[in-house]
Amino acid sequence: MIVYDSRALIAAERGKRPLLALHTRMLQRRIRPVVPAPVLAQVWRGGPRTTLSRVLVGCRIEEGFTESDARRIGTWLARTATSDVVDAYVVAVASRAPGSVIYTDDVGDLGRLADVAHPPPTVLPVPKGS
Repeated sequence: MIVYDSRALIAAERGKRPLLALHTRMLQRRIRPVVPAPVLAQVWRGGPRTTLSRVLVGCRIEEGFTESDARRIGTWLARTATSDVVDAYVVAVASRAPGSVIYTDDVGDLGRLADVAHPPPTVLPVPKGS
């Protein structure tokens, strides 16, 4: 599973070619990236958001924040001395499938959270460039 955090969506919205190329490759391989609904809430500022909307069409929006997620996330935040619930939810979503990858610019915090998740997802930086 491929999971985008808010910074991946921001790169998409800004038309960053490396992220858009990555997204296109995922779709060509029939991989549908996942966007947790709270991540979308962090970046959506109303329409029209043409490039972002085009990217989102190819994504699956994850809407299922459960009580089990909330308990795991609270535990992870305490263990890692981090405080961003949305970041932790991104890791929770990714940890649902072994071998998952998260694309973010916040490799530090998400990496710490991924280290305590089971199974731990891989955290990679959003591709850079114009």
